[in-house]
Amino acid sequence: MSNPIGNLNKVFDSRIRMGVMSILLMNEEMNFNDLKQLLELTDGNLASHLTNLEENAYIKVHKGFIGRKTNTTYSITKTGEKAFKDHLQALENMIKGVK
Repeated sequence: MSNPIGNLNKVFDSRIRMGVMSILLMNEEMNFNDLKQLLELTDGNLASHLTNLEENAYIKVHKGFIGRKTNTTYSITKTGEKAFKDHLQALENMIKGVK
């Protein structure tokens, strides 16, 4: 029998990173404050998870301005979308295998 957790992506072990990826999969882009509110996180906690996703090339960071205020938005990359969908499929297969 093959290892049921072998196809799971370690980057998505975190529920916060799962949440970020789920939100970005359903929205073209999302800014930092909206992500923070949706996930009910502190700035530092969210920032560290976003950095991890960015370092893995799963999300893109867009820094800009609205008036004089900085505005940072995030979007999912093609690599990130594939990795996340593969992870979800592996979870589904694991759940089916337990039945």
